[in-house]
Amino acid sequence: MFVTQDVVLRFFFRKKKILKNGFSLPINSSIILAPTHRSRWDGLILTMALGRRVTKKDCRFMVTKSEMRGIQGWFLKRLGCFSINQLSPSLSALRYAIDLIEKGEQLVVFPEGKINRYGKKLVLKEGLYRLARLATKKTTSITIIPIGIAYSKVPPNFRGEFCLSFGEPIVINDYLNFPIKKFNTFLNEKMIQEEEKALKNVGR
Repeated sequence: MFVTQDVVLRFFFRKKKILKNGFSLPINSSIILAPTHRSRWDGLILTMALGRRVTKKDCRFMVTKSEMRGIQGWFLKRLGCFSINQLSPSLSALRYAIDLIEKGEQLVVFPEGKINRYGKKLVLKEGLYRLARLATKKTTSITIIPIGIAYSKVPPNFRGEFCLSFGEPIVINDYLNFPIKKFNTFLNEKMIQEEEKALKNVGR
């Protein structure tokens, strides 16, 4: 944490902005963070904004299996990441993710499924909603937080800026009757709304 937040982030980025928009972390609820995915820096930035120093809880990241290979995989594992096969998720990976939710950990799922560097319109993957619905069988309170992330340049440049914008919490129990496509459209709109706020604050 000292190396990534106090050294790397402060050295690489000139300025940071966090738009809370009246946001406060829900009490007594399991949290799933649903951010836009614009860079490999996203994980470090989310950890800085909502990690152990702020919430007394670590962010646990669900990432694709391909991202957990080699040196990058070694590093990501130590940042709290675990892999899942998007095409055919294993039962052990799903159980692990649900256990994290049940224990009240902060699970981070990138609904776009990959780095979407230029913010092109994508159909969100179905994993987040399916996972949240499965987890409701283990815990009665699950909240999804839509988050927009923006950088002053694409890709993020040395001494550039970044901004995070937190959206209004979504209580999953209120949307259990939604078809997946309808929920994903709703979630995507909320994520993009927050990203537009973040983009404005970095001059884009």
